Amino acid sequence: MTENIKNIPLNDLHVSLGAKMVPFAGFNMPVRYSSDIEEHQTVREGVGVFDVSHMGEFIISGPKALDLIQKVTSNDASKLVIGQAQYSCFPNDRGGIVDDLIVYKLEDEKYMLVVNASNIEKDWNWVKQHNTMGADMKNISDEISLFAIQGPKAAEAVQSLTAVDLSAIKFYHFTVGDFAGAKDVIISGTGYTGAGGFEIYVRNEDAERVWKAIFEAGKSHGIKPIGLGARDTLRLEMGYCLYGNDINDETSPLEAGLGWITKFTKDFINSENLKKQKEAGVSKKLVGFILQEKGIPRAHYPIVNAAGEAIGEVTSGTISPTMGVGVGLGYVRSEYAQPGTEIAITVRNKNLAAKVEKLPLYKK
Repeated sequence: MTENIKNIPLNDLHVSLGAKMVPFAGFNMPVRYSSDIEEHQTVREGVGVFDVSHMGEFIISGPKALDLIQKVTSNDASKLVIGQAQYSCFPNDRGGIVDDLIVYKLEDEKYMLVVNASNIEKDWNWVKQHNTMGADMKNISDEISLFAIQGPKAAEAVQSLTAVDLSAIKFYHFTVGDFAGAKDVIISGTGYTGAGGFEIYVRNEDAERVWKAIFEAGKSHGIKPIGLGARDTLRLEMGYCLYGNDINDETSPLEAGLGWITKFTKDFINSENLKKQKEAGVSKKLVGFILQEKGIPRAHYPIVNAAGEAIGEVTSGTISPTMGVGVGLGYVRSEYAQPGTEIAITVRNKNLAAKVEKLPLYKK
């Protein structure tokens, strides 16, 4: 059965910009416009814009909204104030992760959950299944476009488009205001690159006008459109997890280094078992590593110790455009997870020396 591939609202505009479009997470997505390395450096050093309108958005509201969010997510959403966002995950009932997400507190009793594109239906059904308390749920994924304006020059490049002081928006905080003539735009100090910047949520009918205004305003700052290829290398340099690669239905948040978003100050799905796992300790951990020799680590390549014995597997890997060396993430037996530990990655039957590194892999 062939999957129906959907187009994001600005599909034709990306094609006209010369983007190479590829199917990703059920959508036609721009993977690159020029070259991955050039686009990567644009974001690290200047400013670039990703169209990530494939992401999913759910509105959870009403008197029971927080109760539902507390039940289905691992982090403690009761700590959020209006205008604050929180990274979290949906634990499943057998120790793994349904998805990772960001929770936005829009108002008292009104929240937005932003989920991965490939999991929109799965996540919606999961949250709905656990909505025994009767919170109001609305899936607005098809109504919203999302642009990530990322890089150290992001604020100055687009400040002229809004009266909101962009430099005052703290990391994982947001404000709602006018942007490029569009009303009620969520301007959020979040992103998946580690380069600083914003993500802006606009209605589909405003998307093209806002996109064009961003590029007009940012012209003198060298702003460029950026594809998924550079998004992947940027997030990997930071050691950010990608669902389906580094975390999935089988990986525990504790194994994945997400203990910091797993709060046992409340009850949530499978919290008892995860608490026991925390007390007992995990047998494997997700680590970042840097190759000490020339080579490209790829997903599923074996990770071995000095004796050549298999101790784990690469989940994501690439050549870091900023550092010019092979970097990656992978699960290893816990005794090999300490930063500084010498390991090796089996690349084409050759064990290439690597070292476990503290995240982020790219140190500014």
